[in-house]
Amino acid sequence: MTAPAHADITSQMTTSIQLTVDAAASQATRLGSSYSVTGSNVTASTLGGITAPASATAAGTLSAGSYSQTTDGSAFNFTESFNQGDAIPSSTTITSGVAPTLPAFGSVTTTAGGVAGTLAGSVDSAGIMSITAGGAGTSATGQFVTEIYVR
Repeated sequence: MTAPAHADITSQMTTSIQLTVDAAASQATRLGSSYSVTGSNVTASTLGGITAPASATAAGTLSAGSYSQTTDGSAFNFTESFNQGDAIPSSTTITSGVAPTLPAFGSVTTTAGGVAGTLAGSVDSAGIMSITAGGAGTSATGQFVTEIYVR
C-alpha cells in the first residue's frame, strides 16, 4: 500500500480598483531671434543683423541693413527675414500646483486637466466592485485576482 499524499492548499482572492484623474500640464519653449539675408545682384552698404538686447531678459531686435541693386536694369533677387525671439518673463509663480499665467512663448503646448465629475469606485465586503465613470481625462480600472498555491 502507498501512503496517502499530504498537500497544503492556500487560496487568495484580491479585488482592487484604481481611479486616475489626469493632471494639467504645459510645456513652453522659448524661441530665439533669427536673421537671414540672401540675394543676387545686390550690394550691402550695411549688413543687417540682430542687436543684442538692453537687458538679459529682453529679446534681440532687428538691426536694419542698407542694400542696393548692384547693376541697374539687371535682374536681381533679394530676401531678408527676421524673427524676433521671446523675452524672458520676470517671473512665473506656481500656486498650489497651478501656474495662474503661462509665459507667451513662441511654442506652447497645454493639456487640460481631467475632471473627476462622478468618478468613483468601491469594493464591498463580498469582493464585488462598483465603478462609476468620471469626466474627461479620467480612467478607472477594476481587477479581481485569484491565486491558488499547492505545496
